[in-house]
Amino acid sequence: MKLRTLGKTDFKVSEIGLGCWQLGGDFGPVSDTQAQQILSEAYKHKINFWDTADVYGAGRSESLIAQWRKEHCDANDLVVATKVGRTGELFPDKYTKATVKKSIQTNANSLQVECIDLVQLHCIPPEVLQDGEIFTWLKDFKQEGLIKHYGASVETIDEGLLCLKDSELASLQIIFNIFRQDAIEKLLPQAADNNVGVIVRLPLASGLLSGKYHKNQQFDESDHRNYNKDGAAFSVGETFSGIPMNNGIELVNELESLLPENMTMAQLALRWILDQPAVSSVIAGVSKSEQIALNASASALGSLPKDLHQDLSEFYINKVKHQVRGNI
Repeated sequence: MKLRTLGKTDFKVSEIGLGCWQLGGDFGPVSDTQAQQILSEAYKHKINFWDTADVYGAGRSESLIAQWRKEHCDANDLVVATKVGRTGELFPDKYTKATVKKSIQTNANSLQVECIDLVQLHCIPPEVLQDGEIFTWLKDFKQEGLIKHYGASVETIDEGLLCLKDSELASLQIIFNIFRQDAIEKLLPQAADNNVGVIVRLPLASGLLSGKYHKNQQFDESDHRNYNKDGAAFSVGETFSGIPMNNGIELVNELESLLPENMTMAQLALRWILDQPAVSSVIAGVSKSEQIALNASASALGSLPKDLHQDLSEFYINKVKHQVRGNI
């Protein structure tokens, strides 16, 4: 597993990280045993960057990580990033220095740490980002020793550009994949210029780019791919990257003609992201521990040919972009 520096931090993070949303049960039920197996397998494959949030199972994801880390490894072996800002105590309009600090302290308690490696604002309203005062609070929390570094997780490119105005922002988490390529034009270069590490979520577009889905695929009632497929619960762009599922499956079938020999669709999707030098880590979530090895293998693959990158860019512009719902 290759490592990259995460922005302004001194963290050396694995190119393939572990997204831990699924540990909270939002991709269907995950038992404690399954969760521990997933975490163990990630550690076995030297995936040292794990991303979670307080709203993933109302703290369950954070607590499972804390339990695993306490039993299996030294705290310095991992970089654990969490998020704050989407609980009812804060979202959508209760952001004060006191309430944000209290929420971060709750994160720290769930993770069983005194100082959190990386706290990210979790898709908070753009007007709060625009105001900018919340970044001043995060600077204070950093000085107090509550957090080592801070970043932001955003829904849109415009929100990302707002965050990049803050001089101490260490990381920016974005939706970015073969079906959501617009960040290449402006956001990624500016993040690189500002020494902000880019963390990529939804690299497989909620599983579409695994190439394993079929038309009218069914998901558990508790799975956001069921209840948020049309944006009923939160941003439509967070599920299947905003593309109607069956349309996305058709697009993946078309992509198969571009697939290099001896490479899976998931490997292509992950390698495409890693070929962007501004990216620090790609957080891929899994529901089964055996999926870890395939994700991790993308780090060892060579860069994709330039002509394939061009073909994938044209594919996005001509066939995908107009199908993405919600703001990009």
